[in-house]
Amino acid sequence: MGYGEERDGVNMKRANWLAALALSFLAASVVIYYIHYLIFGDSVFIFKYFVAQMGFLPISTALVTIVLNQLMGKRDKNIRLQKLNMVIGAFYSDVGTDLLRFMASFDLEAKNFGQHLKMNSAWTKSDFEQARRNTHDINLDKTVLPSQLLELDSFLCQKRDHLLRMLENPNLLEHESFSQLLRAAFHLTEELASRPDLRQLPQSDYAHLRGDISRVYVLLINQWLDYIESLNQNYPYLFSLAVRTNPFDPEASIVVMEEEGSY
Repeated sequence: MGYGEERDGVNMKRANWLAALALSFLAASVVIYYIHYLIFGDSVFIFKYFVAQMGFLPISTALVTIVLNQLMGKRDKNIRLQKLNMVIGAFYSDVGTDLLRFMASFDLEAKNFGQHLKMNSAWTKSDFEQARRNTHDINLDKTVLPSQLLELDSFLCQKRDHLLRMLENPNLLEHESFSQLLRAAFHLTEELASRPDLRQLPQSDYAHLRGDISRVYVLLINQWLDYIESLNQNYPYLFSLAVRTNPFDPEASIVVMEEEGSY
């Protein structure tokens, strides 16, 4: 017996089981109504009660299929997003934070831009929204040095397998913005790795690479802000670590100072 025939056999058994279950429920209902008639002998009441129940059936179905399913679906979605945030956290711990530091070195305004990203526990939703708006002002250096590209290429090559494994994770497809970031980062990795010598390229090719870097840089910052905001709302101790390793804050220190308190 082939796999297809075996699968059809399983589906047929399942359909037969569901049909038998439905018939058993129907038979149980008939028996209960019949016992009621034997005891009280009131067929009119049984008929009126049956019609009333049939009238309520669409309302009951709507409540179960729409309201309850929506609530359960929202709960399941929140659980999935929490799990995805764990994956995003692993990405920034292993790749993203260091990659931000690399790309910030290409940004002429990174020092000034970083002033708007010195976050703390007092930050609100509006602060994060303002920080995202500031990403529109990012301006990468028009003369990216070949040595910088070599360093970036070396770093991304080391992280290539990590990026590839994340791209292969089907659950990440539900997180569109993070999936877009992974695709852009992997594309940049391939672009840099495919060139035999990053030190001798025409200016047109350097401009093309700057465009790829800019795309990753903006996506990386926006996704990082989303992740940090989520930590601020749900995991204060992880938010504390993120603040103390902020790649845009030159004064950030992993050492907890006394005045900062505990999270």
